[in-house]
Amino acid sequence: MPSKVDWPKAIQPLLKKYKDTKHPLDYKNIYQLLVMVVLSAQDSDKNINNNIAPKLFEAYPDMKALSKATEETLFPFISKVRNFGNKAKWLTEIAKTIKDDKNIPLTHEGLTALKGIGSKSANVILREAGKPAEGVIVDLHVVRVAPRLGIATGADPKKIEKQIKEILPQKDWDAGMAMSFLGREICRPQPKCEICLMNKVCEYYRTNS
Repeated sequence: MPSKVDWPKAIQPLLKKYKDTKHPLDYKNIYQLLVMVVLSAQDSDKNINNNIAPKLFEAYPDMKALSKATEETLFPFISKVRNFGNKAKWLTEIAKTIKDDKNIPLTHEGLTALKGIGSKSANVILREAGKPAEGVIVDLHVVRVAPRLGIATGADPKKIEKQIKEILPQKDWDAGMAMSFLGREICRPQPKCEICLMNKVCEYYRTNS
């Protein structure tokens, strides 16, 4: 790694700041979260929260209702979502597999076995369900923030996740979501380094200030 920082110690303020912060998807239960996570891939949380979720969940309030949907009946509700054709297929398949909210698997393996749910999505669902982290959430914000901090290198989410998992103990794997929040609020494409609580250990700040 390029940096000599003691990351298990240095990451603590960031973990503490965002520990109880709910994911930006505005879900009411794990069923809604699962559906919204599938829909939000390559799309914005804002679009899903404001334009898609309210009407979709009015029509399909739970997994049982969704299991009776077809791709065609879903289209009117999700056609403003990127890649909606595939997502309709994945959601109907998931619902027919799971059939009931209580059957939603809450393990990384169980979730990633479902169509349309990759490692990042599974990690998000487990975090919000209060389950121990089985991986590190690496979204587009983390791909920007982690190399800036110096905790990881490169731009491949899988490789970034692997590096962070090797550096931090499992109990601190929520650092992925914490970095995502930092990326949304402060470490934006134009970062506000002066007000960032991580600037004392940040590689980018050290080399650019």
